[in-house]
This record gives sequence, structure tokens and C-alpha cells, in this order.
Amino acid sequence: MAFPQTAADTQGPRRRLARGLAVLLPLGLSLASPALGETSAPAPVPAASSPAPSPAAAEALDQSLSPECRVPGSKLYTLARLKAVKAALKEKRPIHVLAIGSSSAGLGASASYPVKLENALEQALPDVQVEVEARGLPGEVASGAGERLRSMVAEMEPDLVVWQVGTNDALARVDIEAFGEALDESVQWVKSHGIDIVLIDPVFTESLADDAYYTQMVRTVQEVARREAVPLVHRYAAMRFLSTQRTTEAHMLGRHFRLNDLGLRCMAEHATRAITLSLLQPEAAKVDTKTEAGPPAKSDPPDAARGTSEGAPTAAGK
Repeated sequence: MAFPQTAADTQGPRRRLARGLAVLLPLGLSLASPALGETSAPAPVPAASSPAPSPAAAEALDQSLSPECRVPGSKLYTLARLKAVKAALKEKRPIHVLAIGSSSAGLGASASYPVKLENALEQALPDVQVEVEARGLPGEVASGAGERLRSMVAEMEPDLVVWQVGTNDALARVDIEAFGEALDESVQWVKSHGIDIVLIDPVFTESLADDAYYTQMVRTVQEVARREAVPLVHRYAAMRFLSTQRTTEAHMLGRHFRLNDLGLRCMAEHATRAITLSLLQPEAAKVDTKTEAGPPAKSDPPDAARGTSEGAPTAAGK
């Protein structure tokens, strides 16, 4: 379903990415450029007092994003394969996306988030119909969303779930171990039903940058995403980086830790970037078990995106 587009949504670089994807995806090819074909290693959750890198040492910004949303790739995503979405593309059928998390709750500026995500995905995947439905609830924590997932999946039968997770749990001071278990269980359940899932970690705010509990919540989402080999949008790191480019974080964050209109647009672009690049991840090499002697050797999860050779996701979102 297409929606009216703003001037900021129609950047030339995004069209060039779309044309590249249109050619590469049907052929099952991946891009050789580090900016497109390789996974960026996730940055650790930094302290607010960490100095910004010098311009000479700074990583190049991702030029496919709108100028006000540009961050280095290492602060933007960890990639993993999206089998269900790729199958929908090959079958030339609409891609159904379920968005959950409190910024998908449809209140105030967040009411525009499904539209922004839908438009961004359709621009990046030309000639593909994308249908995004948001089912977030204000203040919902991971355990509650996980319980609702069963009925939502049965009703919608989505190809992809995009989950902003962790911010509400952190604000409610949910036990971190219980949070991690609930998130892990829900991700496993979604994957077991042949559905892809992308996690978006918590928002960044200066007021909580030195809070050990909050940053541990971000790391917990990292660990779940890495363990379950699912793509992760590093919202915390991206927002922190963008806040250093301006005098205040208020340009993206509104009241009560909720993203404003620009913050939602950047999040939609960042999620789309992680999704489209994950679609270019190569298939795992098949092992000939007939000629293997003895039990197979243990290895890291094959779906995990790696930067040069390995990458770990960063975090949790609303």
C-alpha cells in the first residue's frame, strides 16, 4: 500500500539503492562493497562522557540515509538472513509486516510510524507491495507483548515482525534476567513459525546514559539478537551519535522518552536499511552429512551477521 511521500522520503541515494536491490535480489547476489555487503561490528554501549572521534578517524556516514539521519554503519545495524521476506520477494507477493513496541502505539507522532516504515520499505524494494500494521500498546513490556504475539501472528500471518523492545522494560525497572528470558522465548517462538523478526533497541537519552541498569538492558537485547541470529537496529548507538552532531537530543526525542516525528522517520529509515541489507546476506553453506565422520563440530549460529567475520547486535527499543 503506497502513501503520500515527503521530499525527505525521496532521496536520490535511496533510489540508487532500490535499483541495486531490484537487480541483485532476483539473482541471489550480494554486494562486495563494505557499506552494503558486509556486516558492521556493533559498537559497545558507550558512556555519555566518551569523547567523539576526531573527523579524520570517524567512520564514513551511510549516504543512503537522509542527511539528518546519517550515521556510520557500525552504529546502525547488525545483519542476519531474512528467509521469510526473501521467499515473499521470490514469489512476487506482498510483504506483510507487523510492528510492535510502544512507538508503534498510534498515539501522537507515533501514529505516522507505520506509514513512514511502509514508504521507506517500498522505496527500497521497488515494485514490491509492503503492508505494515502497527499493534503496539503504550507502556507495554516485553513479557506482555510476547503474550499478545501469538494472537497477532495468527490473525495477520506476517512475513516479518519489527519489534522495538527494551525501553519500557527499563523505565519500569523490570528484572533484567526475566526480561532477557521473555524476549528470547518470544523470538524463538516467532522464528519457529517461519516468520522473520528484527529487533530495535532502546532509545538513547543523556539522562540515562550513565545508568548501569539501563545500559545493561541495552546489552541484554544485544545478547538475545546475537544468540538468536536476528537482525538488530542499533537505535541507542545511532541516537547517541546523532545527538553528538547537534547541541541537544531534543531534535529526535519528545516527551516521556517517545520519539518525535523526525526520530520516527530516522528509525523507519534505519530499520529499512537493516532489512534491505539483511536480504543480501548469503545463504549458509550446506554440509554434506553423508560423508561426515562423527558428530558435527559446534559453531556460532550460522545466521548471525558478522563484521569482517563476526558481529554482535546492540540492544533494546521501545
